[in-house]
Amino acid sequence: MINTFLFDLDGTLLPLDMDKFMEIYFSQLSNRLKEHIPPEKTIEYIWQSTNHMINNIDSNFTNMEVFSNHFSKITKKRFDELLPIFDEFYNTDFLKVEVATSPIPAVKEIVDILKSKNYNLVLATNPLFPRMAILHRIEWAGLKEEDFNLITSYEIMHACKPQIQYYEEILDIIGRNPEECIMVGNDVQEDMIAKSLGITTFLLEDQMIHREKTPPNNFDYRGSYSDLKNLIIEMF
Repeated sequence: MINTFLFDLDGTLLPLDMDKFMEIYFSQLSNRLKEHIPPEKTIEYIWQSTNHMINNIDSNFTNMEVFSNHFSKITKKRFDELLPIFDEFYNTDFLKVEVATSPIPAVKEIVDILKSKNYNLVLATNPLFPRMAILHRIEWAGLKEEDFNLITSYEIMHACKPQIQYYEEILDIIGRNPEECIMVGNDVQEDMIAKSLGITTFLLEDQMIHREKTPPNNFDYRGSYSDLKNLIIEMF
């Protein structure tokens, strides 16, 4: 019996223009780090370390440790010295990317319905960002930190999407079996992979991301925000 809903964030709970998001994000971050890293190299270094983090499945290190170690290696800079700069960035300049988001009322309605039914809610966002950046985006979606029993961030997680270990770690943290959970997301490869563990899946089509030519088939349900809301009301 399902008692827990896992939600992706970007493109699911928080619709956004990813191109605009990335443009503003890297512009502001490059400017913030310019005294330590040449601005023309910042994007390259961030992507290299992010991809290294995504591909890592060594559970001995958190995503933050994997990212910071790799970033220090390729930039020749100590990450602990850069960390205050990153923290200041996420407290200030990062707020400018909000213009790339498009919150919709249906999201809060869906979350409120699930809370009224006493479901456990997990913010299963790809843990590539620090918790601080995720909390900002939760607010932009019209939600609160307290809405979720678990928020996956790079400080606490040891794997990223689309690695199956990411979902296994969530199940371990919340103490749930796959059959007790449903994953809601817009990314066919990153979110619907949860089905391979036995987690029920709902593919949100409003901002669907699909990187393959063949039609997606690794989901149990699919549809719009309205479809998801009706499913929750009628079946859960």
